[in-house]
Amino acid sequence: MGKFPIADAELKSQLICRRCKTKNRTGATSCRKCHSTALRAKKTTIVKK
Repeated sequence: MGKFPIADAELKSQLICRRCKTKNRTGATSCRKCHSTALRAKKTTIVKK
C-alpha cells in the first residue's frame, strides 16, 4: 500500500464502523462513538480509476 511496512501494519489493524465511519482500535467490540457492533476491517487495496 505505502512506502513503510510499519505504517501499513497500523492501518490494517484499524476497524471502521459501518454506521458512522469512525476509526476504532483492533480489539474493539463496539464503536467508540455510536456504540454500534457493526465493525469492519479497514480496506487495504488501492482502486485505480
